[in-house]
Amino acid sequence: MFKRFIFFIISVAFFQTTYAQESWKLSTEKDGVKVFTKSILTSKIKALKIECILNASASQLVAVIMNIEKGQEWVYSTKSCVLLKQVSPSELYYYSEVILPWPAQNRDFVAHITVTQNPANKIITVDAPCVNGYVPEKANIVRIQKSLGKWMITPLSKNQVKIEYTLAVDPAGTIPAWLVNLVASQGPLETFKKLRTQLQKQEYKNVHLSYIID
Repeated sequence: MFKRFIFFIISVAFFQTTYAQESWKLSTEKDGVKVFTKSILTSKIKALKIECILNASASQLVAVIMNIEKGQEWVYSTKSCVLLKQVSPSELYYYSEVILPWPAQNRDFVAHITVTQNPANKIITVDAPCVNGYVPEKANIVRIQKSLGKWMITPLSKNQVKIEYTLAVDPAGTIPAWLVNLVASQGPLETFKKLRTQLQKQEYKNVHLSYIID
């Protein structure tokens, strides 16, 4: 309990430092997906915010996010996603390795996902910060120690949701400037393009999660 409390305090401090530097600036917009960036003191890579509207229920979207083993099918440059611990239907830990082109080394991380919903306005929050200690570091792969990802999902109707996704990450190690720009511009567009396709798969068609009010 004490370790989790300390981690919570550190995460809050990282989050406050990360997002307090400047206002968001629109970087690119394509096919209804808006990508915003802003510089932060805690990372070489700019923080990202993605906004879009998807034709899916809240349960369908959360089901895709929580289906960890299928993450490499739609998350940009993901080599592997492995479920480490399923705490409850709305909470889990997972490991992922991210592919980066030469000369950069691949990155990996362990994330802790928790899903909560405000019963009054039905807004769903999916928090996914990095955590340490679940998987030993691997040779020739750089471990990401600091990362905060958050989904804010607002149901607009039974079959449509508004998304605001934010990500702040310290990639650690050395990353060339051209790769930083690639991640910031191409990554979100490719991810959300594939996410739209993922949501249309048969396994998510009639999903209704017990902890989500659509």
